[in-house]
Amino acid sequence: MNRYKVIVVVVFCVSISTTPGLLSAEVAWPAQTRQCRPWTYNWWLGSAVDKNNLARELTRYRKCGLGGIHIVPIYGAKGAEKRYIDYLSPKWMEMLSFAVKKAGKLDLGVDMTTGTGWCFGGPHISRNQGCRQVRVKAMDFPRNGTLKPGQAPGDVLAVVAVGPGEKSIDITDKYRAGLASYKPRPGQKLVVLSARPTGRAVKRAAPGGAGPMIDPFSRASMEAYLKPFTAAFGAPGAARPRAMYHDSFEYSANWTAEVLDEFHLRRGYKLQDRLAAFAGMGNPDHVARVKSDYRETLSDLLIDKSFKPWFSWCRRRGILTRDQAHGSPANLIDIYAQADIPETEMFSRGNRNPLRSKFEPGCFTAGDRDILVSKFASSAAHLAGRKLTSSETCTWMAEHFCETLEEAKCFVDLLLAAGVNHVFYHGTAYSPDDAAWPGWLFYAATEMNPRNPIWRDAPALNAYITRCQSVLQAGTCDNDVLLYWPIHDLWHNPAGMAINCTVHNAASWLRGQPVGATARGLWQRGHSFDYVSDRLLEKVSVKGTGLVIGGSRYRAIVLPPVRHIPVATMKKLVELAQAGATVICQDQLPSDVPGMADLETRRQQLKALLAGASDKIRVGKIEPLLARAGIQRETMTDQAGVMFIRRQIDGGRYYFIANQSARVLDTIPLSARAKSVAVMDPMTGRIGLARCKPVNGRIDVPAHIEPGHSIILRTLETGSPNLPPFQFVCAGARSVDIAGPWRVKFLAGGPVLPKDYRMDKPASWTANGDKATKSFAGTALYTTTFDAPAGTGPWVLDLGKVCHSARVRLNGQAVGTALMNPYRLALPKLRPTGNCLEIEITNLAANRIADLDRQKVRWRFFHDINFVNIGYKPFDASNWPVFDSGLIGPVKLLAK
Repeated sequence: MNRYKVIVVVVFCVSISTTPGLLSAEVAWPAQTRQCRPWTYNWWLGSAVDKNNLARELTRYRKCGLGGIHIVPIYGAKGAEKRYIDYLSPKWMEMLSFAVKKAGKLDLGVDMTTGTGWCFGGPHISRNQGCRQVRVKAMDFPRNGTLKPGQAPGDVLAVVAVGPGEKSIDITDKYRAGLASYKPRPGQKLVVLSARPTGRAVKRAAPGGAGPMIDPFSRASMEAYLKPFTAAFGAPGAARPRAMYHDSFEYSANWTAEVLDEFHLRRGYKLQDRLAAFAGMGNPDHVARVKSDYRETLSDLLIDKSFKPWFSWCRRRGILTRDQAHGSPANLIDIYAQADIPETEMFSRGNRNPLRSKFEPGCFTAGDRDILVSKFASSAAHLAGRKLTSSETCTWMAEHFCETLEEAKCFVDLLLAAGVNHVFYHGTAYSPDDAAWPGWLFYAATEMNPRNPIWRDAPALNAYITRCQSVLQAGTCDNDVLLYWPIHDLWHNPAGMAINCTVHNAASWLRGQPVGATARGLWQRGHSFDYVSDRLLEKVSVKGTGLVIGGSRYRAIVLPPVRHIPVATMKKLVELAQAGATVICQDQLPSDVPGMADLETRRQQLKALLAGASDKIRVGKIEPLLARAGIQRETMTDQAGVMFIRRQIDGGRYYFIANQSARVLDTIPLSARAKSVAVMDPMTGRIGLARCKPVNGRIDVPAHIEPGHSIILRTLETGSPNLPPFQFVCAGARSVDIAGPWRVKFLAGGPVLPKDYRMDKPASWTANGDKATKSFAGTALYTTTFDAPAGTGPWVLDLGKVCHSARVRLNGQAVGTALMNPYRLALPKLRPTGNCLEIEITNLAANRIADLDRQKVRWRFFHDINFVNIGYKPFDASNWPVFDSGLIGPVKLLAK
């Protein structure tokens, strides 16, 4: 039940219509293209697809309100082996071509992974072209001049002798001759650099796609990988997807054969000359500098070398690229920025109860759901001038078959607030119609498919996302601050080798760093920002007192507490400050340079730059310095859990505002100066004029946004649109129960339709005494009649507790679909007597799945990982409780 104070919103506004005169032309939902609608990962198990089932599935996807699919071939279903199609075979390309053409006719788009499962790799990649790991080890000299097996696994690349107070002596040639000719001095150690293939294979590969993952740092390996794609997509009539996709960096690699040469070229000295430091020997600062140079070299290889052939291959064929850069050891911003569509992800919900499927404040920022991580992808898009930022969305957001549309909506809101405007559900498994319920499934997904009961009311969620994304794809980003990411401070660490920045370890690479604290502070205090890298900072220019890059404008650059900064970066910051830009260093100026080469020379250069910029760069606390520069924060975030993102458009701004706090948001103060504000409800599509209050040159918008809910505001700098007022009405004492009796009829679902029944007041259908209701997953219709209470209304229908979504009709007229707690809908005018109220309630699949497991029905029949629970243990729902389902109530009419 809702724990919060009962307050009711009644909205008087117009509906979106194509009828002339209903809406001012300047305040309407932007055009809602397929790119605005949510897309979905579409797993092809065993690539066992056929044209008839593909056509049926695609038609269902479009009818539900999706905008496109992302084809991911993976392992197959047991028993369907004869249907399997080898990846990139002529038959597979025929199925792709059919999917692309059929989707186009349905106004759907098609993307695909450049490969199967994840990551890049396959049967044509040799073990030596695959992932490699480096090892550097200090040891005593072997007495017989020969290392024991395992002491230097793999290929030995370099060997040095290191002694107390002595420089390293390269004895690689002597080592290869057996060390017989080298006599070690007392106290000398042997330091050996070696590398070996890891044998890491493509995960969850489809037939025809199994094999080693590529060496992700090697251009040659990437070029070899793309050869079969060149042949397949060069065939006459070959289909072209809209975009090709690369999944997050899950290669077990930190080395490639090119590292030593590239290190020398880029860092200015040979790694072999600092091998002792690379092994962790000596002064910790020197060790950290060598490790930093090694990490920067890996980053450079990923950005400048290895993935460029993939981007070029796609673009030459008119195909876009979607890339998940996270997980890599590189500068994430720079890799994301190379893609046409940078893609982020959020995963699961941390350690919260996996069976809980209800919004509660705070549960949408737990675990691996961190807006500050997702902002790396949207920042790169904004700085590179990309229109779209995509996301792998709702990945295993709860236990299988326990995911609600309410939770999906709140999950999506996090991503929208992070700057994502092109969500991909994770996702939807293709399944043929002859597969028994629940059909073919993917083990790590929110089962957003036509066989899951939640699919029935998913069109309401998809319409919500479509409206939001139509707004967030319009105009340009409207963030104030560029927050410098001091990646060299992260890399300056004497421990370990590569530092991979994943969504799962952000506590170490982001939240545990000073920049993470600064980012969190800016976010919580309502300062909108994008991250900026050293490379992209070079592209920033000054226009007036503002900053311009990628078509976006910013008002200040903020440096968190930084220690190591490249000379070139500091020089650029000084130039920007001298040109009139606001450059702020939080608490302190940078104090050192990264890396090892020419260290003292570069230190002196940095010192000179800092001395010359002392009157231009501002140092101190961020917020007062931003305020001094005239940059106002959005104070709505003073209510913890309220989040926003802005877009700049001609004549004003859009604000997307989500309330994931524990209480109602009743006033929205805006920093924007405006003549008027329109309120746009993305859940219903309605638009009305806000009753704004000017406060010291700013605007306060009276509102009523329940926990978990959201709204869009459109500010207008001139004039006022011809719209009715958007009225927020709070309920007082008027509350009237709709007592019943109620008739219940089961409409759709299974395993069988329970018998119709009557009840005096709403209650879970699992408690009606019919055994069939305890295993039922689907939809039931609740019907009652009532007379209008005394008074004029307007009336709001409050359904009380709903498990888990509701479609409402009054006197045969559709009222709306309710997905969120509190389940309330504004009602049209009531008849004096005999009002017929019909409520279709759809529950989750959990009870039906649990019943299958209790009966030991074989429905988990997949190769590879088969089917596991959210804890990666074998899935078994036989011990689940019976979940409440249906209309629980109480059902009330509410008004003033």
